Amino acid sequence: SGTFLIGLKTGLISKGGSLKIVILALSLLLSFSSVASAQLTKLIAGYGSISSAQFPAWMAKESGIFRKNGLEVELVFFRGSTTAVMALLARETPISQVTGPPVVSASLRGADSVMIAGGAVVADYWLMSRSETKTAEQLKGGSVAVSTFGGQSEFVARLALKKLGLTPVKDVTMVQIGAPPDRLTALQTGKVRAALLNPPDSFVGEKKGFYTLVQVSVPTQSTGVATTRRFIRENPDVVKKYIRSQIEAVHRVKTDRVAGMNVLVKYLGSQDKEILEKTYDDASNDRKLPPKQYPTLEGIKNILDPLAETEPKAKAAKPEDFVDMSFIGELDQSGYIDSLYKKR
Repeated sequence: SGTFLIGLKTGLISKGGSLKIVILALSLLLSFSSVASAQLTKLIAGYGSISSAQFPAWMAKESGIFRKNGLEVELVFFRGSTTAVMALLARETPISQVTGPPVVSASLRGADSVMIAGGAVVADYWLMSRSETKTAEQLKGGSVAVSTFGGQSEFVARLALKKLGLTPVKDVTMVQIGAPPDRLTALQTGKVRAALLNPPDSFVGEKKGFYTLVQVSVPTQSTGVATTRRFIRENPDVVKKYIRSQIEAVHRVKTDRVAGMNVLVKYLGSQDKEILEKTYDDASNDRKLPPKQYPTLEGIKNILDPLAETEPKAKAAKPEDFVDMSFIGELDQSGYIDSLYKKR
């Protein structure tokens, strides 16, 4: 367009010919745009919660990292990781950001679901109650809000209740409520006596004056990247591009605070500045979100152990049965991940 303007000013291009050149230039631009779009692989990726655990996927989408790696990704929200895994197995979403428990449970039942990136490898939850409930005895006979049965929140809720000396189901009823904001609302309105919350909703609950009965921090396969072994066989290049995007998004999360907080506000909604800062710090630290995004074998073992009490297949299973480390391993062994952090 600059050459065209110069041509008009110098008289090198006649006014009569200028319209033809404009049309030609626009045609070329549209043609280049169509070629660029055609080179992008369209992909639907599910995610199972509205929480900061989804940070890498949100960042990859909003910062253009997916597109840079040749993917046009549509992120679709499902109410709970269990539902997201069901969509994955139904081939509705070839890749999803989900927690480990439903992936492990599905695999034990013969599904070909598999974790391919670790995402968050520590689960930090607070079991919070209304002000009148401050002891295990006062919680007894009441109800606790979790996301969906079979998901990570139920898994952690059972650990939290055991820490309080309570027996899940027998002493306390667990109720499926949905995403953390919905669980917080259920607590506020008195629909439940307690709720299992994670950041930022645990920080919001603390500020609203809710009581923390117990905090649970456990190494586990929290929200990471899952797919199916069939999709890996049929589309290894797509999986490779997605995992590269995951690695680059994690790096961007850790090194661009302003962009990171903007992404959190877009997906979590406007936040109190203090809560936003705490949420970013919590979600981006290396303990929870490691630069080298291997699925966590220790975390999967912690999922299998309680299942093994009633499920013979879980007792015989190994954590390695539920992961494919090859895509992360290739990026790690090539030195690519280390190269991203040289200037950190």
